[in-house]
Amino acid sequence: MSDAGGVAAVDRALTILDALTDEKITLAELSKRTDLYKSTVLRLARSLERFGYLLRDDDGCYRLGAKVLYLGSLYQRHFRTSELVPPVLRRLVDQLHEGASFYIADGDHRVVLHRIDASRAVRDSVHEGDRFPLTNGAAGHVLRAFSGTRGERFDRIRDAMFAASFGERDPEIAAYAAPVFGHSNRIVGVISVSGPRYRIEALGESKVLPPLFKQAQALTRMLGGEPAHPDFRGWTKPVPKRRGSTRAKPVPSRKGNASARADT
Repeated sequence: MSDAGGVAAVDRALTILDALTDEKITLAELSKRTDLYKSTVLRLARSLERFGYLLRDDDGCYRLGAKVLYLGSLYQRHFRTSELVPPVLRRLVDQLHEGASFYIADGDHRVVLHRIDASRAVRDSVHEGDRFPLTNGAAGHVLRAFSGTRGERFDRIRDAMFAASFGERDPEIAAYAAPVFGHSNRIVGVISVSGPRYRIEALGESKVLPPLFKQAQALTRMLGGEPAHPDFRGWTKPVPKRRGSTRAKPVPSRKGNASARADT
């Protein structure tokens, strides 16, 4: 039994899967990342291979197997996100000509569940399945704010119903993000518009927020939430006619100012 009350072997096997963040990885590197003996990793890897969760190439390196993709597709179908979310993101991309993503929380990370790229040569590099810390990025701050994280910064995000940042994770990237709610008005994810910082700043709140809010409300309605709920009145507040800023008072950060601000 594990210290947390589960099964130690299962914990270790899942730790191996969590460590496979690269396309391919050696047995030695897996052992190092999981803090498990090579013999233990090898034994567990054989079981994961047998069930299709892991593949071992001819050179001895490991990578994720097709069963993981299958589980991902089941997850998408279970929440109907594969049917509902991409069209919403496509409408944002068509209107703003920047990439749009749908993030969900996964522990202390946010995961790109769906992504639609803009058809522009210069754009931010975000792909389905990418994982980023919850502690930076517009989507991360929105997920934290509507999951109960306390503090003045998150109070402002809850009031404004969005977060934005300029150069927080990457100095050349900026983004705006808004929450999406499901049954009982619980947050289920975040939709985000992101792109090169100079283009996002040129658009500003007056251009980005109206379509972002419209699609966030539409998706909330599709997933069983109530976009007209009084707690979400920030969606209906007039958007200031200014560019490259946010309605909330900026809060100093280590990488520039952020209010309801964060980038992908």
